[in-house]
Amino acid sequence: MGKIAITIKSENKPGVLRDITDLMAKCGMNITYIHLFIEKDSSASVYMELEGVRNAEDLTANIRKFKSVENIEIHPSLTEIYGKRIIIIGGGAQVAQVAHGAIVEADRHNIRGERISIDTIPLVGETELSDAVSAAGRLPRIEALVLAGSLMGGKISKAVKEIKKEHGVTVISLNMPGSVTEYADLVVTDPVQAGVMAVMAVADTANFNIKKIKGKRF
Repeated sequence: MGKIAITIKSENKPGVLRDITDLMAKCGMNITYIHLFIEKDSSASVYMELEGVRNAEDLTANIRKFKSVENIEIHPSLTEIYGKRIIIIGGGAQVAQVAHGAIVEADRHNIRGERISIDTIPLVGETELSDAVSAAGRLPRIEALVLAGSLMGGKISKAVKEIKKEHGVTVISLNMPGSVTEYADLVVTDPVQAGVMAVMAVADTANFNIKKIKGKRF
């Protein structure tokens, strides 16, 4: 039983996704990830990661029988391409410095076979930041979240507690005023070092266990 990633381009109309997923279910396949979006030409594309695929050629041949399907591609999964995901959220200047450290460290591990990608979003405002923290738990492949700001607490702290409990995300915070530092797994003063440590915390090629220093400040 194999795993594959597949993108199907089709007409944008009701019932197409139902027909495709019904076919996969009848063949005993399990969909582990799915993303549906509309192309610029108004056609629909659906990206799926599947497991339990006995014969990929038979699968694509059967899907092509649907009149609404325009094109099918089998390719490496997003996990294989982009790997583990680190999200950096906060003020622009701090986010940039954390990203610098994270990108430099990720490059060191990726050339040794890891796949770690860095995402950033500079934001201000308690509601905006708390919404972003909560939404991070709904993103695929996220391993760590870095909070890079000058003051965070209130709703943001509540969102941090929830994302750790419900999704098991490692949270690193810059050393700042506010209650969020009480709930982070690690508090780091230097933003560049915070980025480096976030990558080390998720990299299989790093000899670093964040659990051994959990709750400490640097």
